[in-house]
Amino acid sequence: MTISDIISLFSGIALFLFGMTLMGDGLKATSGNKLEPVLFRLTDTPLKGLVLGSGVTTVIQSSSATSVIVMGFVNSGMMKLKQAIPVILGAILGTSITGWIICLSYIEGAGGVSSLLSTSTLTGVVAIIGIFLRLFCKDKGRRHIGDIMMGFAILMFGMSAMSGSVGGLKDQVWFDRLLSTLRNPLFGIFVGIMISVLLQSASAAVGIVQALSVTGAIVFDNALPLLMGISIGAALPVMIASLGTNTGGKRTALSYLVSCILGVMTCASLYYIADAVFTFPFEGIAMTPVRVAIVNTVLRMCMIVLLFPFLDILEALVCLIISEKNTKTRDEISLNDRFIRHPSLAIEQSRLAISRMAEEAHQAVLDAMHLVGRYSDKEYDEIAELEDSGDHYEDELGSFLMKLSGQDLTDRQERESTIFLHTLSDLERLSDHAMNIAGSAREIHEKQISFSEEAYHEISVITAAVREILDITMKAFSGEDIQLAMRVEPLEEVIDDISDEMKLNHIERLQQGRCSISQGFIFNDLITDYERISDHCSNIAVALIEIYSGSFATHEYLGQVKEEHNDIFDKCYNEYKTRFALHGNA
Repeated sequence: MTISDIISLFSGIALFLFGMTLMGDGLKATSGNKLEPVLFRLTDTPLKGLVLGSGVTTVIQSSSATSVIVMGFVNSGMMKLKQAIPVILGAILGTSITGWIICLSYIEGAGGVSSLLSTSTLTGVVAIIGIFLRLFCKDKGRRHIGDIMMGFAILMFGMSAMSGSVGGLKDQVWFDRLLSTLRNPLFGIFVGIMISVLLQSASAAVGIVQALSVTGAIVFDNALPLLMGISIGAALPVMIASLGTNTGGKRTALSYLVSCILGVMTCASLYYIADAVFTFPFEGIAMTPVRVAIVNTVLRMCMIVLLFPFLDILEALVCLIISEKNTKTRDEISLNDRFIRHPSLAIEQSRLAISRMAEEAHQAVLDAMHLVGRYSDKEYDEIAELEDSGDHYEDELGSFLMKLSGQDLTDRQERESTIFLHTLSDLERLSDHAMNIAGSAREIHEKQISFSEEAYHEISVITAAVREILDITMKAFSGEDIQLAMRVEPLEEVIDDISDEMKLNHIERLQQGRCSISQGFIFNDLITDYERISDHCSNIAVALIEIYSGSFATHEYLGQVKEEHNDIFDKCYNEYKTRFALHGNA
């Protein structure tokens, strides 16, 4: 093998990789960016996930790309690991289609009409049509088709260059010795892993094996371990892509590697044990590009068939290797800008993020109210973390939703986006007031302030009322329950009344000498924060009511409610007034 042959080999590999990338990008662009929503929506059962994973990988010509898409869904919380694993198994199978495309580069023509079917003729025609579409068509769809055709042609030229450069290897003694060492399954698998890792592409690695098979020196015993190793090495790009993701993203990437390792180990064990017992007759059969494609596909099909019944075990194993406590990260928002071009996915991602924000704000307020009278530094620090998280959510989610507002949204998507934007600041303010209450609780603890029995009773009453309005608001918000949201404003007015009554009662206690000025400042601060929390709950509920009723005019709605109490409002108001009465304890 001369220097010229080596240069030709690496040139062929370069052309092959570039052609495969160009063809894959063209296929993705031609699909109109519809593959990601399809993957997200139609993976509710393992079988659907397997089929879709195979189909999408066939289209975009990359199991790594499919796995990265799914990893993005899991990383953002839009998909569970249980849903992702079948898609990844499908991707492992779907990537074998490239080997069949490569077989087209070995079609020969005997002359005359049959020569039109030769590789050179087919590649030339495709290249001419592709470059014409790429240069002279203004329509983006046709230009993308041109990219696909150009990518295919470049891929074919690359395969031809590789095959031509290795033609003389069959006469080389060192090459025969190398192939004989590959009969050792462990060494063959290792070499296959290295080839796949170096090329960062299983399809390209299989293409090289197909090119080498043209020499006639590759036999079944050489090819099988190589193909097994190639399937494992393909997991490296996915593992690299998982760096920086959360626990779910890392587990998804690891499931690709674990599936390949377990699949190869199982298939290798079954095959070599059976071969030792029965001695298969096809061990020394010379491989061709078509036979390599067949073996590669059958191997991957066997891996999927063996692993598919044990999806739960795969999930448990991955979760055991990457445990939550060891990989928990501070940032759990994981909003991905690439979903912006898919409004339905972006809305779902926003819903999950703002739901987590609401849960954290709710928890922060509950923890802060619990801290009054039962102070601990640990709980105070936890509330401070939740407050910081609320600020981060507001910044990240607000920016994400503003970008989304520039997209073409349906009426429902527009409503949901608007409700998210209008409730962001109120949710963030809930965590701020939780921090204020926690600060008051710490001051009570440090200064050893104690209230009168009447004051403690009043605090317990308003605390119960605030718990109730928080629970109603969060349930209405998460469930888009308008009827439940309409109960918030009556309770908010009751809390206002309680606050006013508590302030008057406190002034009376001050005049009677039963409370001190220092107690009064803390007491008033608590009342103010409780009242503000109910105000923000009211804002969230009113936004929900107004947006889903077709308009957004908060002040007009509140004015109408307060001026014209309807039967529903009065019934709820009286119910809460009785339930949370202070009973004259002043």
